[in-house]
Amino acid sequence: MNNKANDISEQVISNYQKDEGMMIIIYAQWCVNNKLDPKAVYLKAYPDQSKNEYVMHMLEQTVSIDEAEHIPHDTVLQVLSLFGNEDLAFVVSNEINAMKETKKNE
Repeated sequence: MNNKANDISEQVISNYQKDEGMMIIIYAQWCVNNKLDPKAVYLKAYPDQSKNEYVMHMLEQTVSIDEAEHIPHDTVLQVLSLFGNEDLAFVVSNEINAMKETKKNE
């Protein structure tokens, strides 16, 4: 592969990783905002990923609920689906249903 094509490939990979990182942060912040542990929920979907240092690092890049913007349930589900994270979207959907059930019973 020539240098120009190699540079383009590296740029595409870099952009995808940045976007994937943003997806993970949106997911993790949504968890924090809803009083859920991002790592615990993530590992429900991907139990073999506990050693993925990049993901574990990105899951720690959240702010407190007081500092965070509200992230609607639909937004986190759409972002996860956009990146093909169907397993995590399924687990998040179950968490949303559990929250709604809890609220209904209060």
